[in-house]
Amino acid sequence: MEENDIKDLSFEEALVQLENIVRELESGRIRLDDAVAAYERAVSLKQLCESKLKAAQLKIEKIELSPEGEATTVPLDKIED
Repeated sequence: MEENDIKDLSFEEALVQLENIVRELESGRIRLDDAVAAYERAVSLKQLCESKLKAAQLKIEKIELSPEGEATTVPLDKIED
């Protein structure tokens, strides 16, 4: 899978690939060139996972303004209708 295909992965798929890369790097049985390429891919996968987690967090939070005009977020399960 190429770098451009990373953006099409689900969070779960990206996380599995990231975990596999970490295991491979930790094993120490990978050539230096392959380790560098794997590390670069891992960075991209990590960024994708973080982005998807942030998007999910934003979906489950509501932005509220305090009486002083300060913006805060409130978890949706704490919102009173």
